[in-house]
Amino acid sequence: MKNENCAYFVEGDLLAAFGYPAAERAYSKVYVFKEQSHRGRVIVASKHHVSELTELTEEERNGFFSDIAKVANAQHQAFHPDKVNYGAYGDTGHHLHFHLVPKYQDEFEWNAPFAMNPGQTTLSDGEYEEIAAALRKYLA
Repeated sequence: MKNENCAYFVEGDLLAAFGYPAAERAYSKVYVFKEQSHRGRVIVASKHHVSELTELTEEERNGFFSDIAKVANAQHQAFHPDKVNYGAYGDTGHHLHFHLVPKYQDEFEWNAPFAMNPGQTTLSDGEYEEIAAALRKYLA
């Protein structure tokens, strides 16, 4: 059952405010995060409406982490970051998701945690689609 307050389940305008659809995997959906201070930043959201890893079955959890690893690999192939950072919070949005943030040594946040919404770089839908297409190429 869909939760009317969950952007990942409702999708539409709630999700479009911060994410651009990129791919669907077996256990997750992948969205280009609209704040692109780190080129290639994405969200990998569980297809299950849960808040905690502990609410997934072993199969679901392993599948979800496999999806995350495949997306990170696609980020490395498409964007060549020096490191990918992973963040899972969900204090306010109670849907299990991870931020996968490519980090580059010449960027402003190297050697520091990434900011959630620095608001520095937003793109056009065409540019979000370019990022999504680059990821899809390596997720195929």
